[in-house]
Amino acid sequence: MSYQEAPLVNWSTFAETRAALGTDFVRILGYFREDGTKSVDAIEDAMRERSAAKLVLPAHTLKGESWQFGAEQLAMLAEKIEMIARHCVEAQQEPDELLEDIVGLRDVFRLSLTSLEKEANPLVERRTFGRRNPMAAAAMGAQRGFGRG
Repeated sequence: MSYQEAPLVNWSTFAETRAALGTDFVRILGYFREDGTKSVDAIEDAMRERSAAKLVLPAHTLKGESWQFGAEQLAMLAEKIEMIARHCVEAQQEPDELLEDIVGLRDVFRLSLTSLEKEANPLVERRTFGRRNPMAAAAMGAQRGFGRG
């Protein structure tokens, strides 16, 4: 599967990470914003230099952090960049074939981050994956019983 065919975010992975990190989740998502921005900047700089070797580490870092939050499309794109860059290093080639992917990387990063941060917002109603939201169910029950003695 190409990265374009992958879901932008795997919400199951996102929910698992959120549960595992608990109250640290929002802070660590903020680190992802900072580190991800630095990784994307480094990847773009390396491509301008046509340096395959300088692509590997920031792509690897971005890949790992993206998988952690469920940002599948971003993780798969970073993995593609990393693998092709590694091949280019071994073959002593310039990473020209990655130009189109790297041009689109920042947009995929922004879209992914926007989706993750929107879902992490405490004011957003949580996904219940087909089950009624417990708070909404309690409110409905309270409305139904109102005025009955």
